[in-house]
Amino acid sequence: MSETADRTTAIVLAAGQGTRMKSDRAKVMHELCGRPMVDYVLEAALAAGAAVAVVVVGRGREPVTEHLRETFGERVKAAVQAEQRGTGHAVACALQALPAPAEIAFVLYGDTPLLHPADLARLRDVVERRRTPLGLVTCRLPDPTGYGRIIRDGSGAVVAVREHRDASDEERAIDEVNAGVYAARVPFLRQALGDLQPDNDQGEIYLTDVVALGAARGGVADIAAPAASLAGINDRAQLARAEEAMYERIADLWRRRGTTVRAGARVDALVELGPDAVIEPGAALRGRTRIGARARVDTGAVLTDVAVANEAHVKPYVVAQDAAIGARAEVGPFAQLRAGTVIEEDARVGNFVETKKTRLRRGAKANHLAYLGDGDIGEGANVGAGTIFCNYDGVLKHRTVIGARAFIGSDSQLVAPVTVGEDAYVGTGTTVTLDVPADALAIGRAKQVNKEGYATRLRAKLEARSRKSR
Repeated sequence: MSETADRTTAIVLAAGQGTRMKSDRAKVMHELCGRPMVDYVLEAALAAGAAVAVVVVGRGREPVTEHLRETFGERVKAAVQAEQRGTGHAVACALQALPAPAEIAFVLYGDTPLLHPADLARLRDVVERRRTPLGLVTCRLPDPTGYGRIIRDGSGAVVAVREHRDASDEERAIDEVNAGVYAARVPFLRQALGDLQPDNDQGEIYLTDVVALGAARGGVADIAAPAASLAGINDRAQLARAEEAMYERIADLWRRRGTTVRAGARVDALVELGPDAVIEPGAALRGRTRIGARARVDTGAVLTDVAVANEAHVKPYVVAQDAAIGARAEVGPFAQLRAGTVIEEDARVGNFVETKKTRLRRGAKANHLAYLGDGDIGEGANVGAGTIFCNYDGVLKHRTVIGARAFIGSDSQLVAPVTVGEDAYVGTGTTVTLDVPADALAIGRAKQVNKEGYATRLRAKLEARSRKSR
C-alpha cells in the first residue's frame, strides 16, 4: 500500500435524481445482489485505501443517509447538495466535509457498482508516482455516444475532457472516453473548483473541466480499465445487466475459495459460503445467509438470512427466512421455515411442512404435511402427517411443547397451550386439549360405527335423488 493510503479519502456523487429509473427511490439505493448500488462503490473505495468517504446527497436524501449511517458508521459521512448545479458543484459541497489529513481524494459516481478496488489503488499510485495533481481512468467504447471524450496533445498527454454535447464532429469520432473515476490532490481540487465558471448551456459547473486545469498545473495521469467494470447505471435495464455481472463475480469469488456454485444460482453479496458446499442451479441465497462446509442447497430453494450448518441438506423448493438449520439436518422438498424456526442437528423437516417460531431438537422428525407454529419438539420426537399446532385463538399465540421421543400420530390437532410429555403417544386423529403425561397414550376421537349392508342402500338413495334433480 502506498505511503499516502492512510491519508486517502473518497468523494462519491449520489445526489442525482435518476429520473430514468422511474422511481420515487434515490437511484443509488436501487439494489443489485441484495445491496444498494452505492454500497459497492464505497466498498471499492475503502478497500483501495480510503480512510473515510463523503457521499454527496440531494433530494430524497433521508433514506440514503440513514442507510449509510447504519451500514458504514463513522467511515462514511454525508454532504448535502441542496441545489443541483452540476458535478463540480457537488464535489465542492463534499470538500467541506473532508477530514483534515486528506491528501488525495477519489472522486467517484455512486451508480458505478462494478468498480474494482485494484483499479482505484492503481490510479492513486500513478498520481503519486508521477506527482501530478490529478489522475483519471479511461476506457474505449465501440459506440462512445453520450460520453465525454479524452482529448490528448501531440505527445499523448491528457489535456481535456470534452462532453459529448460540446464536442466537435472530429472530437466525437474519438472512441476513448472518460470513465468518471478520478484521483485528485485535495489542495488542487479545492483551488480548481473555485476557478471554474458555469460557462455551458446548462449553467452548471462540470467536474470534467478540472481536467484541463490539471493539465495546465502539472499534468494529468491516466490509466485504462475495462469498460465493463466502469459502466454507470441510468435505468433498470442497465441495472439488470450489472446485476448479472455482479452475480457472476460473486459466484467466481466463492468458487475460487472452494465452494461449488452452479450456473444459474443467485448468491447475494453478503452471503457466506463454506468449503465444499454445493449451491445448485436456481437456488437464491439472500441477505446474510450463511452456508456451512459440505452443505447442499438444492434447486429452487430461497433462503433469506438463514444459517445452514455443516453437511445439512436443503432440498428443492424450500423457502426459509430468519431460520437456523443444524448440522446434517434435512429440510424439504417444498417446506417453509418462517421466522424463528430452529432445526437442530440430525432433525428432519419434510415436504409441505410449515414451521414458525418452532424448534425441532436433535433427531426430531416432521416428514410431511404439517403446520408447526410456536412449538418446541423434543429430541427424537416424531410428528405425523397432517398434524397441526393450533397456536392462535384469534387474539393471542400459544405454545405447544412435545417431549423427547414422543410420537404424534397422523391427523392430530394439538390445541395450544398444551404439553405432551416424554415418550408419550398421541393416537392418530386425536384432538389434544389437555396436557399428556410422560409415557401416556392419548386418544381423543369419535367412536367408529359400521352399518352392515348400508352402502348399497345409500348408493340407491343418492342415485334416486340425482335423477329427480335433472
